[in-house]
Amino acid sequence: MNRREFLTASAAVATSLMARAEEKPDMLPIVDTHQHLWDLNEFRLSWIKPESPLNRSYLSDDYRKAIEGLNVVKSIYMEVDVAPEQQQREADRLQELIKSGKTTTVAAVVSGRPNSPGFKAYATQFKSSPHIKGIRQVLHGESTPASYCLSREFIAGIRLLGELGLSYDLCMRSAELPDATMLVDACPDTRFILDHCGNEDVKRKDHSQWQKDIAELAKRKNIVGKVSGIVATAKPGAWSAGDLAPIVNHTLAVFGPDRVMFGGDWPVCTLAATYRQWVEALQSIVKERPSPEQKKLFHDNAVAFYGLK
Repeated sequence: MNRREFLTASAAVATSLMARAEEKPDMLPIVDTHQHLWDLNEFRLSWIKPESPLNRSYLSDDYRKAIEGLNVVKSIYMEVDVAPEQQQREADRLQELIKSGKTTTVAAVVSGRPNSPGFKAYATQFKSSPHIKGIRQVLHGESTPASYCLSREFIAGIRLLGELGLSYDLCMRSAELPDATMLVDACPDTRFILDHCGNEDVKRKDHSQWQKDIAELAKRKNIVGKVSGIVATAKPGAWSAGDLAPIVNHTLAVFGPDRVMFGGDWPVCTLAATYRQWVEALQSIVKERPSPEQKKLFHDNAVAFYGLK
Protein backbone atom coordinates (compact mmCIF):
# COMPACT_ATOMS: atom_id res chain seq x y z
CA MET A 1 0.00 0.00 0.00
CA ASN A 2 1.72 3.18 -1.10
CA ARG A 3 1.24 6.83 -0.24
CA ARG A 4 -0.95 7.44 -3.27
CA GLU A 5 -3.30 4.65 -2.25
CA PHE A 6 -3.60 6.09 1.26
CA LEU A 7 -4.24 9.64 0.17
CA THR A 8 -6.54 9.33 -2.81
CA ALA A 9 -9.36 7.34 -4.27
CA SER A 10 -10.78 7.58 -7.74
CA ALA A 11 -13.22 10.31 -8.70
CA ALA A 12 -15.82 7.54 -8.93
CA VAL A 13 -15.82 7.36 -5.14
CA ALA A 14 -17.22 10.85 -4.74
CA THR A 15 -19.66 10.30 -7.59
CA SER A 16 -21.00 7.10 -6.05
CA LEU A 17 -21.40 8.74 -2.66
CA MET A 18 -23.48 11.56 -4.13
CA ALA A 19 -25.53 9.11 -6.12
CA ARG A 20 -26.42 7.09 -3.04
CA ALA A 21 -27.57 10.20 -1.19
CA GLU A 22 -29.79 11.11 -4.13
CA GLU A 23 -31.24 7.61 -4.41
CA LYS A 24 -32.34 7.47 -0.75
CA PRO A 25 -33.59 10.91 0.24
CA ASP A 26 -35.52 9.44 3.21
CA MET A 27 -32.31 8.26 4.89
CA LEU A 28 -30.78 10.56 7.47
CA PRO A 29 -27.42 11.92 6.33
CA ILE A 30 -24.54 10.84 8.54
CA VAL A 31 -21.42 12.74 9.54
CA ASP A 32 -18.98 10.21 10.95
CA THR A 33 -16.87 12.06 13.53
CA HIS A 34 -14.54 9.14 14.23
CA GLN A 35 -12.96 7.68 11.10
CA HIS A 36 -9.64 5.88 11.36
CA LEU A 37 -7.29 5.23 8.46
CA TRP A 38 -3.80 3.79 8.56
CA ASP A 39 -1.14 2.52 6.22
CA LEU A 40 1.19 0.16 8.09
CA ASN A 41 3.76 0.52 5.32
CA GLU A 42 4.19 4.14 6.35
CA PHE A 43 3.13 4.48 10.00
CA ARG A 44 3.99 2.57 13.17
CA LEU A 45 1.07 1.81 15.47
CA SER A 46 2.57 0.11 18.50
CA TRP A 47 -0.84 -0.55 20.09
CA ILE A 48 -1.79 -3.03 17.36
CA LYS A 49 -0.61 -6.50 18.38
CA PRO A 50 0.77 -8.85 15.70
CA GLU A 51 -2.09 -11.30 16.21
CA SER A 52 -4.82 -8.64 16.03
CA PRO A 53 -7.28 -8.61 13.10
CA LEU A 54 -6.51 -4.88 12.93
CA ASN A 55 -2.91 -5.64 11.99
CA ARG A 56 -3.22 -4.57 8.36
CA SER A 57 -3.63 -1.33 6.45
CA TYR A 58 -7.06 0.32 6.34
CA LEU A 59 -7.32 2.86 3.54
CA SER A 60 -9.92 5.21 2.09
CA ASP A 61 -11.21 2.66 -0.38
CA ASP A 62 -11.75 0.15 2.44
CA TYR A 63 -13.76 2.76 4.31
CA ARG A 64 -15.83 3.53 1.23
CA LYS A 65 -16.83 -0.13 1.02
CA ALA A 66 -17.67 -0.27 4.74
CA ILE A 67 -20.09 2.68 4.56
CA GLU A 68 -21.76 1.60 1.32
CA GLY A 69 -25.47 2.41 1.30
CA LEU A 70 -25.57 4.16 4.69
CA ASN A 71 -25.63 7.79 3.47
CA VAL A 72 -22.39 8.80 5.19
CA VAL A 73 -21.91 12.21 3.59
CA LYS A 74 -18.87 13.48 5.53
CA SER A 75 -16.18 11.96 7.72
CA ILE A 76 -13.76 13.39 10.25
CA TYR A 77 -10.50 11.53 10.56
CA MET A 78 -9.43 10.61 14.08
CA GLU A 79 -5.75 10.15 14.89
CA VAL A 80 -4.48 6.59 15.33
CA ASP A 81 -1.75 7.01 17.97
CA VAL A 82 1.18 7.04 15.59
CA ALA A 83 4.70 7.22 16.95
CA PRO A 84 5.44 10.78 18.17
CA GLU A 85 8.05 11.39 15.50
CA GLN A 86 5.42 10.59 12.83
CA GLN A 87 2.80 13.07 14.01
CA GLN A 88 3.71 15.79 11.54
CA ARG A 89 3.66 13.31 8.69
CA GLU A 90 0.20 12.12 9.76
CA ALA A 91 -1.08 15.71 9.77
CA ASP A 92 0.47 16.42 6.37
CA ARG A 93 -1.00 13.27 4.82
CA LEU A 94 -4.47 14.07 6.12
CA GLN A 95 -4.39 17.62 4.83
CA GLU A 96 -3.47 16.29 1.39
CA LEU A 97 -6.29 13.75 1.56
CA ILE A 98 -8.85 16.39 2.57
CA LYS A 99 -7.71 18.81 -0.12
CA SER A 100 -8.08 16.11 -2.78
CA GLY A 101 -11.87 16.27 -2.29
CA LYS A 102 -12.22 12.71 -3.55
CA THR A 103 -13.35 11.01 -0.34
CA THR A 104 -15.82 11.72 2.44
CA THR A 105 -12.99 12.93 4.70
CA VAL A 106 -13.44 16.69 5.16
CA ALA A 107 -11.58 17.40 8.42
CA ALA A 108 -9.22 15.78 10.90
CA VAL A 109 -8.29 15.51 14.55
CA VAL A 110 -4.58 14.73 14.62
CA SER A 111 -2.19 13.29 17.15
CA GLY A 112 -0.33 15.48 19.64
CA ARG A 113 1.38 15.36 23.04
CA PRO A 114 0.14 18.38 25.04
CA ASN A 115 2.87 18.04 27.67
CA SER A 116 5.78 17.82 25.23
CA PRO A 117 8.32 20.66 24.86
CA GLY A 118 7.56 21.21 21.17
CA PHE A 119 3.78 21.12 21.48
CA LYS A 120 3.23 24.87 21.20
CA ALA A 121 5.03 25.15 17.88
CA TYR A 122 3.37 21.98 16.58
CA ALA A 123 -0.19 22.98 17.53
CA THR A 124 0.13 26.63 16.49
CA GLN A 125 0.53 25.66 12.82
CA PHE A 126 -3.11 24.51 12.87
CA LYS A 127 -4.58 27.78 14.11
CA SER A 128 -7.41 28.80 11.77
CA SER A 129 -6.86 25.68 9.67
CA PRO A 130 -9.96 24.70 7.68
CA HIS A 131 -8.84 21.08 7.81
CA ILE A 132 -7.32 20.34 11.23
CA LYS A 133 -9.98 20.82 13.89
CA GLY A 134 -8.41 19.38 17.02
CA ILE A 135 -5.83 17.24 18.80
CA ARG A 136 -6.01 13.94 20.62
CA GLN A 137 -3.67 11.91 22.77
CA VAL A 138 -5.10 8.56 23.83
CA LEU A 139 -4.99 8.35 27.63
CA HIS A 140 -5.91 4.71 28.17
CA GLY A 141 -2.69 3.16 26.89
CA GLU A 142 -1.03 0.50 29.00
CA SER A 143 1.88 2.79 29.81
CA THR A 144 -0.25 5.85 30.64
CA PRO A 145 -0.89 6.22 34.39
CA ALA A 146 -4.05 7.59 35.98
CA SER A 147 -4.10 11.40 36.35
CA TYR A 148 -1.54 11.74 33.54
CA CYS A 149 -3.69 14.52 32.08
CA LEU A 150 -3.59 16.59 35.26
CA SER A 151 0.07 17.60 35.22
CA ARG A 152 0.85 21.29 34.97
CA GLU A 153 2.44 20.85 31.55
CA PHE A 154 -0.50 18.88 30.15
CA ILE A 155 -3.04 21.42 31.37
CA ALA A 156 -0.98 24.23 29.83
CA GLY A 157 -1.03 22.40 26.49
CA ILE A 158 -4.80 21.96 26.61
CA ARG A 159 -5.32 25.62 27.50
CA LEU A 160 -3.21 26.51 24.46
CA LEU A 161 -5.63 24.57 22.26
CA GLY A 162 -8.43 26.81 23.46
CA GLU A 163 -6.40 29.89 22.54
CA LEU A 164 -5.82 28.44 19.07
CA GLY A 165 -9.46 27.54 18.51
CA LEU A 166 -8.70 23.80 18.50
CA SER A 167 -10.62 21.10 20.37
CA TYR A 168 -9.33 18.20 22.44
CA ASP A 169 -10.70 14.65 22.34
CA LEU A 170 -10.76 12.83 25.67
CA CYS A 171 -10.22 9.09 25.22
CA MET A 172 -9.63 7.50 28.62
CA ARG A 173 -10.55 4.65 30.93
CA SER A 174 -14.06 4.97 32.32
CA ALA A 175 -12.74 4.75 35.90
CA GLU A 176 -10.77 7.96 35.28
CA LEU A 177 -13.68 10.16 34.21
CA PRO A 178 -13.23 12.24 37.39
CA ASP A 179 -9.80 13.18 36.02
CA ALA A 180 -11.55 14.37 32.86
CA THR A 181 -13.86 16.55 34.95
CA MET A 182 -10.89 18.18 36.67
CA LEU A 183 -9.12 18.77 33.35
CA VAL A 184 -12.21 20.34 31.78
CA ASP A 185 -12.65 22.58 34.82
CA ALA A 186 -9.00 23.67 34.54
CA CYS A 187 -9.44 24.60 30.85
CA PRO A 188 -12.77 26.47 30.59
CA ASP A 189 -11.91 28.09 27.26
CA THR A 190 -11.09 24.82 25.47
CA ARG A 191 -13.75 22.71 23.77
CA PHE A 192 -13.68 19.01 24.64
CA ILE A 193 -15.17 15.89 23.10
CA LEU A 194 -15.63 12.76 25.22
CA ASP A 195 -14.95 9.78 22.97
CA HIS A 196 -16.78 6.47 23.12
CA CYS A 197 -19.34 7.38 25.80
CA GLY A 198 -16.46 7.53 28.25
CA ASN A 199 -15.26 4.03 27.29
CA GLU A 200 -17.70 2.11 29.45
CA ASP A 201 -17.46 -1.64 28.82
CA VAL A 202 -20.65 -3.09 27.36
CA LYS A 203 -19.98 -6.42 29.12
CA ARG A 204 -19.84 -4.82 32.58
CA LYS A 205 -22.90 -5.71 34.62
CA ASP A 206 -22.95 -2.67 36.89
CA HIS A 207 -22.76 0.71 35.15
CA SER A 208 -23.63 2.78 38.23
CA GLN A 209 -20.20 4.36 38.82
CA TRP A 210 -19.83 5.26 35.15
CA GLN A 211 -23.35 6.69 35.14
CA LYS A 212 -22.51 8.94 38.07
CA ASP A 213 -19.13 10.05 36.71
CA ILE A 214 -20.26 10.84 33.16
CA ALA A 215 -23.29 12.74 34.47
CA GLU A 216 -20.99 14.94 36.54
CA LEU A 217 -18.66 15.52 33.59
CA ALA A 218 -21.57 16.38 31.29
CA LYS A 219 -22.56 19.29 33.57
CA ARG A 220 -19.63 21.20 32.05
CA LYS A 221 -20.83 23.16 29.05
CA ASN A 222 -17.52 23.12 27.16
CA ILE A 223 -17.71 19.38 26.49
CA VAL A 224 -19.80 17.27 24.13
CA GLY A 225 -20.29 13.52 24.05
CA LYS A 226 -19.42 11.21 21.19
CA VAL A 227 -21.60 8.12 20.80
CA SER A 228 -18.96 5.83 19.38
CA GLY A 229 -16.67 2.95 20.13
CA ILE A 230 -18.74 1.00 22.65
CA VAL A 231 -19.67 -1.83 20.29
CA ALA A 232 -15.99 -2.81 20.13
CA THR A 233 -16.23 -3.91 23.79
CA ALA A 234 -19.21 -6.22 23.12
CA LYS A 235 -18.79 -9.96 22.74
CA PRO A 236 -18.34 -10.72 19.03
CA GLY A 237 -21.32 -12.57 17.60
CA ALA A 238 -23.20 -12.44 20.89
CA TRP A 239 -24.46 -8.88 21.36
CA SER A 240 -27.62 -6.98 20.51
CA ALA A 241 -28.73 -3.36 20.35
CA GLY A 242 -30.26 -3.93 23.77
CA ASP A 243 -26.80 -4.52 25.23
CA LEU A 244 -25.66 -1.11 23.96
CA ALA A 245 -28.84 0.79 24.79
CA PRO A 246 -28.19 1.53 28.51
CA ILE A 247 -24.89 3.22 27.71
CA VAL A 248 -26.21 5.08 24.67
CA ASN A 249 -29.38 6.28 26.36
CA HIS A 250 -27.61 7.50 29.50
CA THR A 251 -25.06 9.39 27.40
CA LEU A 252 -27.85 11.04 25.42
CA ALA A 253 -29.70 11.89 28.64
CA VAL A 254 -26.81 13.58 30.44
CA PHE A 255 -25.47 15.53 27.46
CA GLY A 256 -28.82 16.36 25.91
CA PRO A 257 -29.78 16.38 22.21
CA ASP A 258 -27.61 19.40 21.30
CA ARG A 259 -24.30 18.00 22.65
CA VAL A 260 -23.98 14.51 21.17
CA MET A 261 -22.38 13.29 17.94
CA PHE A 262 -22.13 9.95 16.17
CA GLY A 263 -18.78 8.29 15.56
CA GLY A 264 -18.19 5.11 13.57
CA ASP A 265 -14.84 4.14 15.13
CA TRP A 266 -14.09 2.11 12.01
CA PRO A 267 -12.19 -0.18 11.72
CA VAL A 268 -11.88 -0.70 15.49
CA CYS A 269 -15.63 -1.36 15.62
CA THR A 270 -15.04 -4.44 13.44
CA LEU A 271 -13.63 -6.26 16.47
CA ALA A 272 -17.30 -6.97 17.25
CA ALA A 273 -19.44 -5.57 14.43
CA THR A 274 -19.45 -4.36 10.87
CA TYR A 275 -19.91 -0.64 10.30
CA ARG A 276 -23.45 -1.32 9.09
CA GLN A 277 -24.31 -3.43 12.16
CA TRP A 278 -23.13 -0.66 14.48
CA VAL A 279 -25.02 2.07 12.62
CA GLU A 280 -28.22 0.05 12.42
CA ALA A 281 -28.01 -0.89 16.10
CA LEU A 282 -27.72 2.77 17.08
CA GLN A 283 -30.53 3.72 14.73
CA SER A 284 -32.77 1.14 16.37
CA ILE A 285 -31.91 2.43 19.85
CA VAL A 286 -32.92 6.01 18.99
CA LYS A 287 -35.77 5.29 16.56
CA GLU A 288 -38.48 6.46 18.98
CA ARG A 289 -36.80 9.81 19.57
CA PRO A 290 -38.04 12.84 17.60
CA SER A 291 -36.62 13.01 14.08
CA PRO A 292 -34.88 16.38 14.72
CA GLU A 293 -33.00 14.81 17.66
CA GLN A 294 -31.91 11.86 15.54
CA LYS A 295 -30.67 14.22 12.83
CA LYS A 296 -28.72 16.22 15.42
CA LEU A 297 -27.02 13.05 16.66
CA PHE A 298 -26.09 11.72 13.24
CA HIS A 299 -25.44 14.97 11.36
CA ASP A 300 -26.35 18.46 12.55
CA ASN A 301 -24.37 18.69 15.79
CA ALA A 302 -21.15 17.61 14.08
CA VAL A 303 -21.63 20.16 11.31
CA ALA A 304 -22.14 22.91 13.89
CA PHE A 305 -19.35 21.85 16.27
CA TYR A 306 -16.68 21.47 13.59
CA GLY A 307 -17.89 24.30 11.36
CA LEU A 308 -18.39 22.05 8.35
CA LYS A 309 -19.85 23.29 5.08
